[in-house]
Amino acid sequence: MSTLRISGGTVYDPRNGIDGEVRELWIRDGKIIDPPDDPDVRPDRTLDATGLVIMPGGVDMHCHIAGPKVNTARKMMPDDKRVAPPVRRTALTRSGSTGAVPSTFATGYLYAGLGYTTAFDAAIPPLTARHAHEELDDTPIIDKGFYVLMGNNHYVMKKLQAGEPQLLKAYVAWLLNATKGYAAKLVNPGGVEVWKATGGNATGIDDNVEHFDVSPRQIISGVSQAVTELGLPHPVHIHCNNLGMPGNWTTTLETMKSLDGHRGHLTHVQFHSYGGNVDDQSTFCSQVPELADYINQHQDLTVDVGQVMFSETTSMTGDGPLGYFLHKVTGRKWFSADTEMEAGCGIVPITYKSKSTVHALQWAIGLEWYLLVNDPWRIAMSTDHPNGGSFLAYPEIIALLMDRSRREEVLNRVPAAVRDRCTLGDLDREYTLNEIAIITRAAPARMLGLDHKGHLGVGADADITIYSRNDDIQRMFEIPRYVLHKGNVVVDDGEVRSNEKGTLLHVAPQYDVAAVPDIQEWFEQFYTIRFRNYPVDESYLHDHRIVPTNPMQ
Repeated sequence: MSTLRISGGTVYDPRNGIDGEVRELWIRDGKIIDPPDDPDVRPDRTLDATGLVIMPGGVDMHCHIAGPKVNTARKMMPDDKRVAPPVRRTALTRSGSTGAVPSTFATGYLYAGLGYTTAFDAAIPPLTARHAHEELDDTPIIDKGFYVLMGNNHYVMKKLQAGEPQLLKAYVAWLLNATKGYAAKLVNPGGVEVWKATGGNATGIDDNVEHFDVSPRQIISGVSQAVTELGLPHPVHIHCNNLGMPGNWTTTLETMKSLDGHRGHLTHVQFHSYGGNVDDQSTFCSQVPELADYINQHQDLTVDVGQVMFSETTSMTGDGPLGYFLHKVTGRKWFSADTEMEAGCGIVPITYKSKSTVHALQWAIGLEWYLLVNDPWRIAMSTDHPNGGSFLAYPEIIALLMDRSRREEVLNRVPAAVRDRCTLGDLDREYTLNEIAIITRAAPARMLGLDHKGHLGVGADADITIYSRNDDIQRMFEIPRYVLHKGNVVVDDGEVRSNEKGTLLHVAPQYDVAAVPDIQEWFEQFYTIRFRNYPVDESYLHDHRIVPTNPMQ
């Protein structure tokens, strides 16, 4: 059993109350261990981190890096691939393409090169789980998992309509077992089904979903209750109705209220925080103060931001009607898909421009969220990669949060109306390194229920990022000096030194097997594949870890 000591570094480990202290870290077999009591004990190897900054490996809790919609987006933008710098093959690593939607190999290398060691794809239809597993297995170095789309699932809505919460709970658990997924995801609950059936949408959470005679509010409440009773490590993960529309902040507030005491995570909340009138773009404005105030007062709620950055990127979402709306607004090419009884999606290339008042407001609204949520443990960094921008923008976002003058510089460049329609120019708060370690590592790990991630305490995975200090904060976070994954140096001064596979993280909640015949009867009647061919068998998986649940008794 070989040991590694990291000496002399300044450690930021918020979960364990370490805020900029010079400490030693000891590692054995991929885990953090206690330093030996005997001072004469020598490690097999020492990494000198004197003068460097040490944090846990980054955790991206919401991104889109696998599955059919990601693959389709890669095909839709060959022009992007031609101009973006490629990842070159080395003796250890494979080649890959970059751009707004990097290829699988490049995704793993780029995350690792940024100091991130864990990432979760946020929207996989159950029917395509096998595809997602194949792509995640092809994504090197980082640990990973995915959330399973359930907000427009026909069986879910049928059981809500019939008033059968126990069958609904059993189905949520069975579906997570069948897909080897990690969490329950709701995208525009009910609205995607309306789009698929009629070309319409559910713009409010009390709209009726025809045929099933249920509302988005019932879907949110029913699934959140099932998730709570199953004791899943991560609460229900919600992409609210009415995304991107002026005035949608009231829908977001009602979604928060509909959870009624259940834990809930609202994702890419920037896109759900708009005031104004959909028929008058000049009324478009921020409503973050009102929503952040509600979050600050309700401890069961967490958010990630979905920060917009000025760039060429791709919108890809399980929200089919949103994809169509963006296509009509931008005039760009558009792809839409319908996944049987389960989900839909929309994909549209998009360019966020600093000269656009709307785009600049979206940029400002995201930063307002970071600065107005009082407790950094309840907000996680995300760009909703690639929807608001690439995950490679995280260092720039960190610099904006740590330096008010940098935010002012951008505000002075964007249309003057932005200042009048948001509060960003009035916010003096500047993040500390400790708070950055919270929102990029410790908080998302806690929100996900990953006790072995996001910290450097004894027993944690030895996922560690070591930075060289730099007055240019963005530069500091762009190129870590070292990145370790489970105790192995995978990046050394910007060079990827490993092609190891990461670990798949999934759940296996218990459920009432007496519910299976009802699920199978419905499945065999409506699906295009046989019931027995649907679940992903554990033997199909490669390196994987089941994260425990804590069901209510």
